[in-house]
Amino acid sequence: MNRNTEAQYSPSSSAGTPPRMDIYVGIHKALRAMMLDTLQAVGRIDVDDPAETRAACERVQELADICASHLGHENDFVHTAMEARRPGSSERIAAEHVEHLAAIAGLRAAASALLAIGCGATQAQAALRLYRQLALFVGENFAHMHVEETQHNQVLWSCYSDEELRALEGAIVASLPPVENLCIMRWMVPAMTPAERAELLAGVQAAAPAPVYAAVLDVVRPHLAHEDWVKLTRALVPAEVPVRIVA
Repeated sequence: MNRNTEAQYSPSSSAGTPPRMDIYVGIHKALRAMMLDTLQAVGRIDVDDPAETRAACERVQELADICASHLGHENDFVHTAMEARRPGSSERIAAEHVEHLAAIAGLRAAASALLAIGCGATQAQAALRLYRQLALFVGENFAHMHVEETQHNQVLWSCYSDEELRALEGAIVASLPPVENLCIMRWMVPAMTPAERAELLAGVQAAAPAPVYAAVLDVVRPHLAHEDWVKLTRALVPAEVPVRIVA
């Protein structure tokens, strides 16, 4: 793919100047959407329903997996690039990443503890503790991502060309297992604007094998409103080709 699930373009630029490559905007939209949806799921757990409780805890574990992996990608690729040309520029966020790893471990433990407790008041209390713990994690990450999107982008834009940032994007893409890539696409594409969706998926359509492109559409479509799917389909098909929209 030539459009990584870890990158998109910055929506802001001066008049007449093309926007710079923004390596954070797409993945951070995905993470925010996944975090909020998971937080809501945990907040409404019916602890008297074992299947629902297990499903919510599994979602916490999946979020923990994605967050830990994303953190690793930033450390290994983005921070390495920043430090190569502006030493010390990633220190603050790198330190926060250490704290986030501890928080992720805490979320995993809290979700496992909830499953290990029998039904009743004790389990309800454990569910509330998990919810509040996750809420703090989400809030801290929202502030953390804002620093990356502002301060880190300024470093990247001042030290690297867009071509170099796309090469960095390509290295991140190559490191993503297919299952993780599809999971990120599932959350990223619905969280994007119609224009961002069309640009992202046009890149996948042009660069990826047909089965991979089809798999991406399959994982994304159930999470798009009908109107959004219509807009996307029309954007991806040449105007002269009739578009068959299935409700």
